[in-house]
Amino acid sequence: MRPLLVPGEEVLIDPPAYRRRATKQGDLVVAEHPQRPGFRLIKWVVAVEPQGCFLQGIDRAASTDSRTFGWVSRLRILGQVVCRVP
Repeated sequence: MRPLLVPGEEVLIDPPAYRRRATKQGDLVVAEHPQRPGFRLIKWVVAVEPQGCFLQGIDRAASTDSRTFGWVSRLRILGQVVCRVP
C-alpha cells in the first residue's frame, strides 16, 4: 500500500488549544509516542474513550500503533492534521 505521507512532506496541524471541537473518530492527528518521549506519530483516530484515543496507521500490516502501545492520552495529541505540504 502506498503511504499517505512520504518522507520530506510536512503537515500543518490545528493544536487542541485552538480547536473548536474535541478529537473524534476519523481525525488524522499528530501525537507524541506514549513510550518514546519526543517521537511524533501521524495516525488515524479509530476510537475515543475516557482513557484516550486508539490510533492506527493506514497500512495496518506495517504500522506501529495502539495495537502495540495501547491507548494514547488526549494530552499526547498535539493536533489534527489540516493539510500537507509537499
